[in-house]
Amino acid sequence: MAKQKARKQDDEPARGEKLGRKQFEKELYKLQVELTRLQAWVKEEGKRVIIVFEGRDTAGKGGVISRITSRTSPRVFKHVALPAPSDREKSQLYIQRYIAHFPAAGEIILFDRSWYNRAGVERVMGFCTDAEYEDFLLRAPAFERYFQDNGILFLKYFLDVSQDEQRRRFEARITDPVKHWKLSPMDTESVRRWWDYTQAYQRMIQATHTPEAPWHIVPADDKRRARLNLISHLLDSLPYKKVPPDLPKIPKTQARPKGVQTGLGGGQLIPAVF
Repeated sequence: MAKQKARKQDDEPARGEKLGRKQFEKELYKLQVELTRLQAWVKEEGKRVIIVFEGRDTAGKGGVISRITSRTSPRVFKHVALPAPSDREKSQLYIQRYIAHFPAAGEIILFDRSWYNRAGVERVMGFCTDAEYEDFLLRAPAFERYFQDNGILFLKYFLDVSQDEQRRRFEARITDPVKHWKLSPMDTESVRRWWDYTQAYQRMIQATHTPEAPWHIVPADDKRRARLNLISHLLDSLPYKKVPPDLPKIPKTQARPKGVQTGLGGGQLIPAVF
C-alpha cells in the first residue's frame, strides 16, 4: 500500500475522466522503473514468479504484457504464449506442457493464457470432455497450492471487457492492417458465444478462486487505466525490495592505432529513405 501511495500523483485525473496519452506514459514510466527494481530483487534473491493473464478475447492481455516487458530483461521476464498443442502434447498430461515453462531461480514467467484454457476455450468449443473439464476444476487449486508450497510466487489476473467493447475492438482489428494477425475464426467465435464464455468463466472463477491463489479481476474497457491498475497491483502484491544497482563505470577509450581509419571501410550503406 505504501508503494501504491508513493506512486499516486496529485495531478492524476479523476476516475471516469479520459486518461490522456501524455499522462498515461508518465505514470507507466514510473511503474516500469519499479518493474526494473522488482527484476533486480528477483535476480538477487533467486525468486521464482508465475503470473497468469487470462480474460476475454480483445481484453488486452498482450498489451499489458508488452508494457511490462518493454523495459525489462527477457532473461528475467519471460513471455509464454503457447500455440495449440501438437499431437504429441495431446497425449501428455494436460498440465505437462505448461510445467515445462515454469521458472528457475531469478525468473518471472508471464503466461499469456495458461492451463485455464481448459476451463475457457476448450470447454466452450468442445475440445475437452465433460470429465476432463470437471477433473481440471477439481485439481487446479491443489496444483497451484503445490507449487506455491514449493516457493513459487503466484498471481493470476482476469481481464474483462463489456460485450459492446469487445465487438468494437474486433471491428477495429478488421479495419487496421497491422492488427489483422490478431484475428482468427476461433477468436471471433467468442462474439457469437458471448454467453457461453460468460458461464464458463463464472464457473471457472467460482471453482478456482482460493485464498492462496485468488483471481484478480481487471475491468479493461479503458485500456490505459487497465494497464496501469494491473501493473500497480502486481507490484504491490510482490514483497520486493530495492536492490542497490551495481553500475559499471565507462572506461576511457583506447587510442586509435596508427594507420587505422575511422568508419568500417566496407559493406554497403542502406538507402537513406527517411
